[in-house]
Amino acid sequence: MPRYKLTIEYAGTRYSGWQKQKNARTIQGEIERAVGELTRDKTFEFYGSGRTDAGVHALRQVAHLDLRKTLPAETIRRGINDGLPADIHILAVDSVPHRFHARHSAVARSYLYQMSRRRSAFAKPFVWWVRDPLDLPRMQAAAHRLTGMHDFQAFSDDDPEEKSTEVLVDEVTLAEDGDLILIRVAGSHFIWKMVRRMVGVLAEIGKGGMAVDAIDALLTGADGPRGGSPTPAELTAPASGLFLERVFYEGDGRQWPLHPAVAVPAARG
Repeated sequence: MPRYKLTIEYAGTRYSGWQKQKNARTIQGEIERAVGELTRDKTFEFYGSGRTDAGVHALRQVAHLDLRKTLPAETIRRGINDGLPADIHILAVDSVPHRFHARHSAVARSYLYQMSRRRSAFAKPFVWWVRDPLDLPRMQAAAHRLTGMHDFQAFSDDDPEEKSTEVLVDEVTLAEDGDLILIRVAGSHFIWKMVRRMVGVLAEIGKGGMAVDAIDALLTGADGPRGGSPTPAELTAPASGLFLERVFYEGDGRQWPLHPAVAVPAARG
């Protein structure tokens, strides 16, 4: 069976996440339906690099597709896109060897989160509007403490008895673009809800509701600071601002500019 690598973008607003489900509309389900319509064959195999939750978007999700017969890559790309709704799009299709696996061959992933300082009439599905003033230098100081190998148990609902909650975070970068604060988180892998809770904690620090050094207590694997301070579970950022930015494989470059996925220009008087 020939194997193809698919690079995919999607707006997750209308979907119950990536993974196919019986009674819900999902990204994987829509793509598999379109592949079936193109090939007139249901015996193909389709694997994503990882799941995204309900409402989460992707700029460059990766999957691989095994078909029973060889087709030109561009025929596959155009054919699948013809059967997809407008909010899912196949950017590229490439023929790859069978040793390539969308999930197991990945060496790193990056996420982009878009936080807006103002209410936007156009970008609501793609940002988190934070009403309170945000102190960017405080957030950047806290972000630096999140890099490296840490136990992110406090940032996830995963059970550490069943799955390791230790994650190597390579980068947490914050930048301003108009009225947006962009947050990039890159690392080896991510556990459930981890990125959204990291963002929620950074926002709370930016608002002044949590000390910068509270990060250190949260990274012990415990529930976090006591004395009435909120926990990451209480501070989980909404899915609307989160994008799976890139999935990296051996040999991929890791330097690229930090740009918004959906721009929110500075408000004009």
